[in-house]
Amino acid sequence: MKALVFLCGLIVVALSQKLFIGDQVLRITAENEDQIKLLKELQSTEHLELDFWREPVKPSLAVDIHVPFGSLQFVRTFLQSNGIQYHIMINNLQALLEEEKEEIILSHQRERDTNSFDYASYHTLDEINDWMDSLTAEYPDLVSKITIGTSYEKRPINVLKFSTGGSNRPAIWLDTGIHAREWITPATGLWTAKKIASAYGQDPSVTAILNKMDIFFELVTNPDGYTYTHTSNRMWRKTRSMHSGSSCVGVDPNRNWAANFGGSGSDSNPCSETYSGPFAHSESEVESIVDFILGHRNFKAMITIHSYSQMLMYPYGYTSIPVPEADELHKVAQSAVDALASLYGTKYTYGSMMSTIYPASGTTADWGYTNGIKYSFTFELRDTGRYGFILPANQIIPTAEETWLALMKIMEHVRDHPY
Repeated sequence: MKALVFLCGLIVVALSQKLFIGDQVLRITAENEDQIKLLKELQSTEHLELDFWREPVKPSLAVDIHVPFGSLQFVRTFLQSNGIQYHIMINNLQALLEEEKEEIILSHQRERDTNSFDYASYHTLDEINDWMDSLTAEYPDLVSKITIGTSYEKRPINVLKFSTGGSNRPAIWLDTGIHAREWITPATGLWTAKKIASAYGQDPSVTAILNKMDIFFELVTNPDGYTYTHTSNRMWRKTRSMHSGSSCVGVDPNRNWAANFGGSGSDSNPCSETYSGPFAHSESEVESIVDFILGHRNFKAMITIHSYSQMLMYPYGYTSIPVPEADELHKVAQSAVDALASLYGTKYTYGSMMSTIYPASGTTADWGYTNGIKYSFTFELRDTGRYGFILPANQIIPTAEETWLALMKIMEHVRDHPY
């Protein structure tokens, strides 16, 4: 019966969703700085409605652009006339989304608890919240659910707390789903949270971590945006807030932190995908985390999980000046990506955010570091571009399994190196 209700609901939602028929994702290889400049000019042409999945930063990094069907001819002509090489990464975005919907329907044809729950499928916010309640009921002496605030649209901001007792112990922060369309991150988070709970008392390393530290895990950091990707626009990235002076909706919650707020790698244009917001911590989703972490005052690590590109990064994102502990953080990152690659051979690049991906101001990890959390890291999960944000569900569990090995290396280091 529940499966039938879900299916009817899915049909209603599908009828109201934005379609991407004929849209393509192009991968562009810029050969020099002049071509990067041209791509930035293309990016600023608002009437084309281009969605840059990977920004034009430097010739060594591929640029991925989601191009609406109506803009394809212009973009192709622009690239060809300027001698800029490209190939089609996704030929029909809507077809890929239809495949994703079919997988979701198949996964909802049976009842679940946390043991029979389909971790190899993508889930709605309501399903994730219900799952969190089931996990706390299953492990009442280890796991609790706390609400640290409410979103712009008044949804609760829920966090799982893993603790073996005591107050204000050293803690590790984990979050997924800060960018709404990055579905692989909360999916990986669900598997990881279950792993943490089930491994306590069974796995010596997990047990040692939780006997010494607490773990706080926010599975859906942008609940309004995430819900919107399920109901209206699968490609939505930002929050869903409105701000005076613009009709454009939302702020990039990973540019909204008070860490060189408004600097390079963010945008003051409210219509931009990297809009930093009217002021630092303007988004309740960000402010809730800030208030919670500063109120706790004993966090030792802050790990935020994104997709895609297969990278593991540490501060800074807004300057090339290395942090004082750069050597240590680099070694931890290297150990983590080596462990990750040991399972399926998945290769990650690693380093500071500025050197590894692109300039970015107002980010989670930089804020954590500048507020005394030395072990601040950012993951970019699978893949490197074949599917981008539409990673097939059959890659969820392999992604979670390999990411777990990297997370453990980081958490073990944090446990063994108090500061």
